[in-house]
Amino acid sequence: MQKKVSGTRDILPEEALFWQELEKISRDIFTRYNYKEIRTPLIEGASLFNRSLGESTEIVQKQMFLIKNKEELYALRPEGTASIVRAYIENNLDKTARFRKFYYFGPMFRLERPQKGRLRQFHHIGCEAIGSLDPDLDVEVIALADSLLKAFSVKDYKIKINSLGSLKDKKELIALLNKKLKSKLSALCADCKTRFKKNILRILDCKNDNCLKVISGLEIDDSYLCLQSREHFSRVKAGLDALSINYEVTPYLVRGLDYYTHTVFEIVHKDLGAQDALGAGGRYDNLVKELGGPEAGAIGFAFGVERLLLVRSPESVAKSKNILYLITLGQEAKTEGLKLLEELRKNEVACEADYESKSLKGALRAANDLNAGKVLIIGENELKKGVVTLKDMVSGAQKEIARQALIKELKC
Repeated sequence: MQKKVSGTRDILPEEALFWQELEKISRDIFTRYNYKEIRTPLIEGASLFNRSLGESTEIVQKQMFLIKNKEELYALRPEGTASIVRAYIENNLDKTARFRKFYYFGPMFRLERPQKGRLRQFHHIGCEAIGSLDPDLDVEVIALADSLLKAFSVKDYKIKINSLGSLKDKKELIALLNKKLKSKLSALCADCKTRFKKNILRILDCKNDNCLKVISGLEIDDSYLCLQSREHFSRVKAGLDALSINYEVTPYLVRGLDYYTHTVFEIVHKDLGAQDALGAGGRYDNLVKELGGPEAGAIGFAFGVERLLLVRSPESVAKSKNILYLITLGQEAKTEGLKLLEELRKNEVACEADYESKSLKGALRAANDLNAGKVLIIGENELKKGVVTLKDMVSGAQKEIARQALIKELKC
């Protein structure tokens, strides 16, 4: 028997209802904030991610799915931001409207050890706003993430925020970490000893218990931030306060990708364990120019769909009661039923039929299993009278409806 690739999942029809609901809610809310959908390829040139994410990041070093075709090296996209920035530049979208707001859904790929909430093929719901340096945009994006989670019926999450400042400020932070960590190297895990040389900021992201103890004792404040960066972050916090959005300033929050500057944020949930991030994002004010585009401030975030589903409230998506189930008794009724099904569907009525020649009792049980709200029954008696029997599966009440009045009755 063939089995799925490790780190991937089959999304079966029952669970797909939840995915559809998340996407529907997301589309509605993104539209309220004037974000437009964008769809980029699953495959990109590997150099796009090397440049944008950083050569020393773990994604580039260890986790990219690479495909070599003659002299070309491609990668299955590990995240969405770089692809969207590439599309923004390549399609000259800044020429018609410099400020653009995008949202997206889709699979991402990382070659890592599968565990709870972490797969090799996973899915993101995300957004990117490109073309503004305004801190109020940071507030809007975090408020948008908060609105989505509330609409998804996710509870007990925590929003963590921090500022990395400008590129110059980040260099100051790196120098500060070098100074503070140099004498503590022996207490760090093997990965963090490598990070100390290649990408010291990633040490602040480590989940190793010993490393967490070292990090908690570093006493890092915002002294590395210049006045302009502090003012930007103060405006972000003031905006979130004005909107009554709860957040926690976390000095050690850096995110693991090189392109982040200024505001970064992470949304965590205690039920996810050590890998507790539901989603994350931040500003990347230099990435557009680095990839060959104009100078353009930008910010975005992404939620992991699989992680959202792990923490959703049980009542977050109710089974649909909108489907109608047609039961036909006898061959003549079956023929009439085919015509009726087609008419119902053309009139936008979702319906299903008994294709297993069950008894009336068995067909009603099948309708109940399907969670159908109503059942239509056509038998010899109904055919003679020119009616159909309509049964409400919730109340149990049933009545005869004239065949020609059925659509009107169902639309009421």
